[in-house]
Amino acid sequence: MTKKRIRTFSNEFKKEKVQLIEEGKLTVLQLSRIYEVTRSSVYKWLKRYGRLPAPERMVIEKKSESMKNVELLKKIEELERVIGKQQVEILYKEEIIRLGSEIIGKDLEKKYNSQQSKD
Repeated sequence: MTKKRIRTFSNEFKKEKVQLIEEGKLTVLQLSRIYEVTRSSVYKWLKRYGRLPAPERMVIEKKSESMKNVELLKKIEELERVIGKQQVEILYKEEIIRLGSEIIGKDLEKKYNSQQSKD
């Protein structure tokens, strides 16, 4: 059984290697292979001693299909409500025009449409 050796790198060593990576003289993979240190350790060094800001971490979650369906059904319901409201408004306006035409004795819709086509 091989005994695992435990090595400790000084802060100065880490800073020096991070500087080489930031200058583009060495890659994380190269450093990892040369000094037999994990890449995750090298990234920790970069985070701690590097001058570059840490990259933003983005969490991407998969929504379940049932949640998507619920959201889509809500959206459909809202759109149907808006369409229904607009349809009621159209019917109301048509009825007002019809009643106005009866009272005045002229076809207001025809008169209004002919005036618009002239403009």
